[in-house]
Amino acid sequence: MKPPLPLIGLNILVVDDDDDSRFYITTVLEADGATVTAVASAADALKVLPELQPDILICDIAMPNEDGYTLIRKIRALEPDIYSKLPAIALTAYGDREYRNIALEAGFQIHVAKPIDPGELVAVVINLVASYKS
Repeated sequence: MKPPLPLIGLNILVVDDDDDSRFYITTVLEADGATVTAVASAADALKVLPELQPDILICDIAMPNEDGYTLIRKIRALEPDIYSKLPAIALTAYGDREYRNIALEAGFQIHVAKPIDPGELVAVVINLVASYKS
């Protein structure tokens, strides 16, 4: 008998300009039951956000045209009643403390360095969602 899928019922928006990263994150999350919409830019994320109404956002920081910091600030300003509460993870190659602080100040709840182990990624998502439900 297969164990229950820990992310079942979660609608996740992934924003990353790198095709391989989007594929990896999507594959890991969907394997654990999540429904994932993955887009390649901040502009694409802002287009799908209102209709998608994700339970969680996972966003790369270093993207061309508009970085993850700018995206999360725009999201938080859209409709504060809705988007100020959207749990958000900064998933980035910039792993040191300085970048962590910038990510948190910009509006992310968690800063995670790439590459990330699949089990760790799932655990981070579960813990963040659980902290918002309690």
